[in-house]
Amino acid sequence: MRRTRSESMEENRGKLITAARKAFAEKGFADASMDALTAEAGLTRGALYHNFGDKRGLFAAVVNQIDGDMAQRAKRRGAAAGEGWDALLAEGAAYIEMALDPEVQRIVLLDGPAVLGDPSLWPSQNSCLQATRQAVEDLMSQGVLKPVDAEAAARLISGAALNAAMWVAASAEPESVLPKAQEAFQALAEGLLATR
Repeated sequence: MRRTRSESMEENRGKLITAARKAFAEKGFADASMDALTAEAGLTRGALYHNFGDKRGLFAAVVNQIDGDMAQRAKRRGAAAGEGWDALLAEGAAYIEMALDPEVQRIVLLDGPAVLGDPSLWPSQNSCLQATRQAVEDLMSQGVLKPVDAEAAARLISGAALNAAMWVAASAEPESVLPKAQEAFQALAEGLLATR
């Protein structure tokens, strides 16, 4: 059965992203060779440029994919913790813990901001922010959280989790920093609770 042009393009995109995830995780953005990466994918540099524009465009696609994976992992952890407030806290703690994953650490938390700029402007982070805002609004309507601006609360919760994860990722001893970061994240978030 013959593949359509769009199926072939999608397959090539997938091959490039898979090879790039490996290269960026092992070597970092700056040292990842596009020639080696495209050879690993069995494609040409032209395929890279056609699908992503340039190395930065490919990197953005990789970050978006990993960020999506991270969101799913955090959601599963939140669902396992229960619902409402417990789920929201568990998702934040899980996000921070993912800073121990070498791929997440190198690509999303260390190279990501350096290459792509402010993470709060990334499309994947924006969708996480909107989900957090919805959770905050729900918790406020239930009287669980103080009636503050939902956008501000969501940005502060998301920002605290992201910055804690970045601290863990950049630390010389991430395993010892992780519990400190998670404890402080929880203490900060609990300041939003309506009753203590």
